[in-house]
Amino acid sequence: MKDKDILALNVRDIASAIRARALTVRAVTEAHLRHIDETDGPVMAWQHLDADQALASADAMDRQGATGLLAGVPIGVKDVIDTADMPTGYGTSIYDGFQPPWDAAAVQNAKNAGGLILGKTVSTELAMASPNKTRNPHNPAHTPGGSSSGSCAAVAAGMVPVAFGTQTSGSVIRPASFCGVTAFKPSFGLINTVGIKVLCHGLDTLGIITRNIADAAHCAAALSGRSDLETPTPPARPRIGILIGTRLDKAEACSIEAVEQLASVAKAAGAETTVIPAPAWYDGIFDLHESVMGWEVTQSLAFEIARHWDGLTPVTRSMLEDQGRIDEIRYRSAMAEIPGIRHLMDSILSRFDAVLTLAAPGEAPKGMATGDPIFNRLWSVLQVPLICLPVTKGPQGMPVGVQLVGARGSDHRLVSAALFLETAIAAKRGIK
Repeated sequence: MKDKDILALNVRDIASAIRARALTVRAVTEAHLRHIDETDGPVMAWQHLDADQALASADAMDRQGATGLLAGVPIGVKDVIDTADMPTGYGTSIYDGFQPPWDAAAVQNAKNAGGLILGKTVSTELAMASPNKTRNPHNPAHTPGGSSSGSCAAVAAGMVPVAFGTQTSGSVIRPASFCGVTAFKPSFGLINTVGIKVLCHGLDTLGIITRNIADAAHCAAALSGRSDLETPTPPARPRIGILIGTRLDKAEACSIEAVEQLASVAKAAGAETTVIPAPAWYDGIFDLHESVMGWEVTQSLAFEIARHWDGLTPVTRSMLEDQGRIDEIRYRSAMAEIPGIRHLMDSILSRFDAVLTLAAPGEAPKGMATGDPIFNRLWSVLQVPLICLPVTKGPQGMPVGVQLVGARGSDHRLVSAALFLETAIAAKRGIK
């Protein structure tokens, strides 16, 4: 099989072909490594990539016979996720060359499912806002977003069919929108986060970036053991909510239009659509996220703040100083309020298979600043499952996605609705 044919295969096709011995893990690995050589120059998605190590792993898997849901699938792993056989620098120069003695649970579970860890993808510093070297593959003059910049860029450029990211505010959904890829941030706790550099213990979630929603769900099933995610089927007539929300002064017209366009496409395809006005208490959720993240980030990074302050970038130091304004009283007050707000939102979200809202303020901005996670923060603090689907392009020709939201624990229902919407988008190529 030629490289272009291998590169066109999705996650499920690769695993199926390798389990059937129709393809070798080495052939798949070589095809992706050659593509990286050809395309990564202006993109710079990789923090660590050792071709010899990857090929040795592929050969070992071929000798043993690769099996599992991810058999032979090349995977990019964000460089805040620990790997026992590759360095993990957490996106910062203060940990250059650090080699953990363990794999994060998600990495080991991916290996247990037959996956091949190809390399480490670039992260912003400590998964915060300070940009690293990665550029947007659609136009290197624009940011790929953050903090899962390398993972989203690598998948967008076809370097890997799947990559892992992390989200605390908007670090999976926003860069996925900017790079024009599909992303799935499951309900908080669905995928084990042990071995991932902690930013906020009450918000951090591992997300999966792919080229389509069925691949993302398939990978989530492999990592979580949730077999209901393995082979989702679209509902015949999904219930779709449209919640544009508040703080729209931060949004470009193209981002709002993308939500409206997808809602129109969904309705034309047979979905039942309902506009949801933002509840009176909705806007206050932004402040709850700020309170939780501010306190937990400065506690989680206490060592770096105390021992490595001068080694951090000015952007990170400024962000930590801003986060440090949150005192314990405000944090405890927010934590007392959040359970009730989550219950209220779940009662709204549970009426729908998916709720459509903004994935990002608009197109990826020019330059390297990673963009504003304003339209992701409230959903992250609610711990609900989220999906980004690429929908259209903005006036600068850059991708614009839509964020799909589900009730906590309703990941399968959200994924199934996303599959319906993805199919409707593919059938309606006229969206511009």
